[in-house]
Amino acid sequence: MLELEGVEVHYGGLIALRAVSLHVARGEFVAVLGPNGAGKTTLFKAISGVVPLSAGTIHFEGRRLDTIKPAERPRLGIAHVPEGRGMFSDLSVEENLLLGTEAVRNRAEAARQRERIYGLFPILWQRRRQMAGSLSGGEQQMLAIGRGLASAPRLLMLDEPSMGLGPVVVDTIFETVHRLNREEGLTILIVEQRAIEAIEICHRGYVLSTGEVVKQGTREELLADKSLREAYLGM
Repeated sequence: MLELEGVEVHYGGLIALRAVSLHVARGEFVAVLGPNGAGKTTLFKAISGVVPLSAGTIHFEGRRLDTIKPAERPRLGIAHVPEGRGMFSDLSVEENLLLGTEAVRNRAEAARQRERIYGLFPILWQRRRQMAGSLSGGEQQMLAIGRGLASAPRLLMLDEPSMGLGPVVVDTIFETVHRLNREEGLTILIVEQRAIEAIEICHRGYVLSTGEVVKQGTREELLADKSLREAYLGM
C-alpha cells in the first residue's frame, strides 16, 4: 500500500532523513520507533507532503505520492494525525469532525463516519457541542484521531498519540486503535515513544536513529533483540 524508497529530507545543511526505505502492506499495523530527534515526525511530514523530498520516492497504492499536492492526499485515503493533535480549539467537537469529513464526497457516508467515531469514543458524543479547546488532553487526542477517521482513510498515520496522557487514557486509545486494525482491517502507521506498548500491538516495526533505519523486524523479532531493548526500548 505505502512504499518509500531512498527517501531523504534536508533542512539547510542538515540531513533529517537519509536513504529511508520502508513499506506498509494493506491491513498491517506498523510502528516507527526511535529516540527524540531520530526523524520520526519528519518521516510522517514527508508522507503527508508537509516537507519536500530531497531524494527518493513515495508510492501509495501504486501512485507516485510525492508528485501529488499535500491538500489532495487525504482524498487518496491518507489521514495524518499530527503530534500535538492540531485541532481547531475554537470550534466545537462536531465542527472539528465535520471538517474531517471534507475528503468524503458522499454526505451519507460522511454522516456514517461521524456516527462510527461517536461509537468508538462515546465521550465525544457527550461533548459534541463543547469547544475543542476546553476538552481534557485525552479527549482532545480522541477528537484528533476521530477527525482523522472522519475522512474514511485507508491509511491512518498517528504521530505520538500517547504524548502527555495518563496511563488509563493511553490504554483506551491504544486498545481502540488496535481494534480498528484487528476488526476493521484499517492500515495503521504509528510513531510512538511508548515503544513497548506500540510493539505489542503492531505486526512489524522500524527503528530510526539520526534519520536512518537501523533496525526492522516483526513484533517478535524486535522484542527478542537484546541490543534493541537496551538501546531504544528502555528494557
